[in-house]
Amino acid sequence: MAPSWLGILSFRRATAALSVHAQILPSITINTSTLSLLSPLSAPFMQQSRGLANHRHKKIIKMAKGYRGRTNCFRMAVQRVEKALQYAYRDRKVKKREFRSIWIQRIGAAVQQYGMNYSRFIPGLKRANITLNRKVLADMAVTEPYSFKAVVETVRSQ
Repeated sequence: MAPSWLGILSFRRATAALSVHAQILPSITINTSTLSLLSPLSAPFMQQSRGLANHRHKKIIKMAKGYRGRTNCFRMAVQRVEKALQYAYRDRKVKKREFRSIWIQRIGAAVQQYGMNYSRFIPGLKRANITLNRKVLADMAVTEPYSFKAVVETVRSQ
């Protein structure tokens, strides 16, 4: 049975530590029985650390933290993270869609207060050469009603 690298390294560290202590404290003597206890071949109490294979595994496990299911298992964590990234990609598009519909609803509600509807308001903006987008119009309708009223009156006069 060949010794593992981890066992050899810890064996070398232990022997180096013993030799350093022997120089500091002359009362400690290094005998072969002490060294044989630290040998990686004969030391059943020294377990190898079972860490993750590489940086990519650690990154995936970290990304899967907080998900449902067994996320400490790498294979399951990969599946969960891939699905989460698919959802994130899809929902970035959905978010834009939802905000646009909210802006349209807000503009429609604000324009109705002045006796006009949304489907006539937007073409009127184009005819009046007003290049405000829906996001700005919705914000203006909520925060600056007098400015929005001036825009509606300009569109109505066209």
